[in-house]
Amino acid sequence: MAFKLTEEFKTRAEKICAKYPRRDAALIPLLQEIQKETGYVAEEAMDALALLLELPYSRVKAVVTFYTMFNREPTGKYHLQVCRNISCHMAGAEGLLALLRAKLGLAEGGTTKDGLFTLSSVECLGACGSAPVMQVNDKYFEKLDEAKLSALLEDMRHGRLQH
Repeated sequence: MAFKLTEEFKTRAEKICAKYPRRDAALIPLLQEIQKETGYVAEEAMDALALLLELPYSRVKAVVTFYTMFNREPTGKYHLQVCRNISCHMAGAEGLLALLRAKLGLAEGGTTKDGLFTLSSVECLGACGSAPVMQVNDKYFEKLDEAKLSALLEDMRHGRLQH
């Protein structure tokens, strides 16, 4: 599905841009708006946003590809992002990733056939003091262990976790 800058989006974009001294400073918040609306940031959306903000496409693409918070492909209903940085790694993140790969039958970057889960590992979620950490969509789950993770998966499978 190609992204189109609707009039509603353009109105929201102008309100967001007005909060900043320069329009280009609104790039990340506008990318977040696009992702909130479509679930990911498609190439067409990057191109349209570059035109709207009068930026080179390469700058928009550089931001999208630099930050792991931006999805470049559609994701499942629940995007599971496990931190792999040193604190999380030492606290057991690799074991949690292995458990998720086994329970979901996925490699990292994959999405389950039912479209429910996408599994990713990310460099840092900025919650080192409560490692290991996993982000599900916009929510953080901290100090995870295998039991907590298994219970969380069951909650998601049965619609008991708000996304």
